[in-house]
Amino acid sequence: MIRFRDRLEGGIFGLLVGDALGVPYEFHAPEALPPLVDIEMTPPAQFPRAHARVPPATWSDDGAQALVLLASLLDHAALDMQDFGARLVAWYQNGYMAVDQHVFDVGIQTSQAIRNMIAGTPTSQAGRTDENANGNGSLMRVLPLALWHRGSDIALVEDAHRQSRATHGHARAQVCCALYCLWARRILQNAANPWDDAVAAIRGIYDHDSQEYTELESAIRPNDPPEGHGSGYVVDSLRSARWALQAGGYEQIVKAAIGLGHDTDTTACIAGGIAGIRDGIGAIPQRWRAQLRGTELVEPLVNRLMAWHALPG
Repeated sequence: MIRFRDRLEGGIFGLLVGDALGVPYEFHAPEALPPLVDIEMTPPAQFPRAHARVPPATWSDDGAQALVLLASLLDHAALDMQDFGARLVAWYQNGYMAVDQHVFDVGIQTSQAIRNMIAGTPTSQAGRTDENANGNGSLMRVLPLALWHRGSDIALVEDAHRQSRATHGHARAQVCCALYCLWARRILQNAANPWDDAVAAIRGIYDHDSQEYTELESAIRPNDPPEGHGSGYVVDSLRSARWALQAGGYEQIVKAAIGLGHDTDTTACIAGGIAGIRDGIGAIPQRWRAQLRGTELVEPLVNRLMAWHALPG
């Protein structure tokens, strides 16, 4: 039996290691990638890696925003949207929670939303709400919410929606975040069929006449067989993570995610976080954990997360 603590720690480090592992391979088609056996923090010498000036084993905007969210949750014991928005601005402008305080990758929708916040738009209204604004920027960072949350499934779904609206306000992105959080929660709870249980739970929460339910059934289609293409579209990112999770253990999962090409860091981040919860911190290869940069930012937050769950109530 994997300890609850090990699952929590595995979730945080799983997403960060997956993100950092995927960074050098971003923007490449799958056929242009090295063989999966050669996927490491430092790619083969002749590989034209993305973000070539960024040292290997550095997480990107995915990991930084996840830590921004976790720090805000721990400091306020709640999802305080204005504080979360202020911290996103601090990341964007000053490198808060970024390794070396270096922001080297920012999604278009996220950048637009943060500029809206800087101009005075409330955080809960900053993200675009049109159907074309369904990138994966809110899904990639949401896992700490599920790891921190001690409320009901309904409360978790509502908070997943709210954190998404900071940068991605369309119902489709919000529902992907909520379903992912319920999936993570069911894994933490040792459910026998965590995905199916999460789908049943979210179907029971949404009014069947709501836009959220329509998006769930018509766009996300959670009963479809897992498949993915590694793109930046939020639904494909969730599907790609489900597909990758079939690959085996943590190492096989994040390598399979990267092997899809394209948005490699985000796909590996989303899949790696779930794999880390499922299999615990000990399943993440020690060589990758040892190489990961910025752990001085992570470890205090992980310790505080453990302490949070030890509190009564």
